Amino acid sequence: MKKLFSSLLMMIVMSASLFSCTPTNNSSAENTTAAPNTTAAENTTAAENTTAATTGDIYIPLISKGFQHQFWQAVKLGAENASKDLGVKINFVGPESETEVQKQIDMFTTELGKNPQAICFAALDTKAAENLLQECKDKNIPVVGFDSGVDSDIPVSTVATDSKAAAAAAADKMAEAIGQKGEIAIICHSDTSKTGIDRRDGFKEQIESKYPDIKIVAVQVGDGDHQKSADIAKTIIAQYPDIKGIFGTNEGSAVGAYNGLKEAGMIGKIVLIGFDSSKTLKDGVRSGDIYGAISQDPVTMGYKAVETAFKAYKGEKVESFIDTGYKWYDKSNVDSEEMKPLLYD
Repeated sequence: MKKLFSSLLMMIVMSASLFSCTPTNNSSAENTTAAPNTTAAENTTAAENTTAATTGDIYIPLISKGFQHQFWQAVKLGAENASKDLGVKINFVGPESETEVQKQIDMFTTELGKNPQAICFAALDTKAAENLLQECKDKNIPVVGFDSGVDSDIPVSTVATDSKAAAAAAADKMAEAIGQKGEIAIICHSDTSKTGIDRRDGFKEQIESKYPDIKIVAVQVGDGDHQKSADIAKTIIAQYPDIKGIFGTNEGSAVGAYNGLKEAGMIGKIVLIGFDSSKTLKDGVRSGDIYGAISQDPVTMGYKAVETAFKAYKGEKVESFIDTGYKWYDKSNVDSEEMKPLLYD
């Protein structure tokens, strides 16, 4: 009996030990699996949060009116210089053509969706952007207009050439070239953007107020397109055979008019004055085929746009208008040291 009791007692102890070990092992396995997964997930989230908090890029996109002209590439260069100096992230975008209003609006929408700290905008058509501008205001995102600016009270500042004053200077040069008498025409790059309107009106008002013997016989819009502007120039020449001068309000308008004059065999017979810069314009000025042109300072414009937007984001006071200046260049100074930084290919 004693042996039997001992055997039964040993069996009970072994069974109890076996029963207690099985759950313990299962529980231990579950905890070993769960603990690393939970910790890894928490650590990944923490790392992401730390990175987001420490990097925290200040993002300032620039929505320009175009991308194809060298002018916009020079503005982009200035913006990139400011980006490096100020330590902010930028994105420079613009449609292929300065007639693509809806594409520009789509670009604005995309950039606004990235929740930028500020936005720089050169409007092709302010009315088309009204809702987006209001959204910027509602979200306290400062808007800085550049180049043509924005015809609205929402932007905190505009960084641009005083287009009216620059065009008036071009008008004075035209009057000088034609002896303050005769018929002239304007080929404008836009009748919806502020630069197009201001350059057209600045030139027109200066001629009408100062030179009574000069008559503007045509004002046509070529959308800054070389071929369209060339065709307009040839049409004007055919309609007004006594015309003495043509003013092109941007690079595309001026180069287009230049091509049109060459095709019509009127180089040297009609005075051509342009605006902006390019290799073709500079070569035309050097040869004397083009009387001269007004140059902006696009590199400074791009730099100042980003700098002003950055200041506005930080809550600093900014000027409502920042004039980036203009210069007249012709055969006498096109290759001067003074003009080199302002003239681009």
